Amino acid sequence: MSLVYLRELDQHTKFAIWRIEEDEQTLSNQLQLDALEEQKLISLSNGKRRLHWLATRVLLRTLLNTTAYIDCPSDANGKPYLANFPQKISLTHSFDYAGAIISSVGEVGIDMELIKSKVERIAHKFLKEEELDFITSGENRIAQLYACWSAKEAVYKLQGNSGVSFLHNMTIAPFQYQDEGILKLHLKSEYHDCHFDVHYEKFNAYLLAYVVE
Repeated sequence: MSLVYLRELDQHTKFAIWRIEEDEQTLSNQLQLDALEEQKLISLSNGKRRLHWLATRVLLRTLLNTTAYIDCPSDANGKPYLANFPQKISLTHSFDYAGAIISSVGEVGIDMELIKSKVERIAHKFLKEEELDFITSGENRIAQLYACWSAKEAVYKLQGNSGVSFLHNMTIAPFQYQDEGILKLHLKSEYHDCHFDVHYEKFNAYLLAYVVE
């Protein structure tokens, strides 16, 4: 596995992207899994899903710069967290890549997606009409749609509560797409009424978005 992108946002927060090139055994050998984690791994019947799960844990070890056991369970809503380290985390994976962000100051969220034209067919399911109105009709349309999707996914991961709707609870302010930028997202739900600055950028054929509380 090779580190292809590492960014320290400040002294408290950093994220990294890895390209997965190893097999399961090579990744497993870099971890210390307990019985519950071994069972979790076995339950992931798809080989790619197991590689993603293992790779995000190896990446956490790198970001935390530790050889100690990392206890990384998920809460009742499926949000992963560190049980024996103070940092907040968020994980992502897409095809041949795994990503993670960690912070010692607040909740975080990260998402990475391969840019594919199929997003056009589901855009109305995660964007309101007022949001669709500002999406470009030019060559960057698909990438801008993914910027919106990944931004909402990153905020969803940050807030950690199930039942929050991309369509009904999140609204993105109009923005002009660039290959790297910041968009503003308003989250209004049973648990939150707040605004986020979500960073997004194009990474090779992928769209990456991350947000810090």
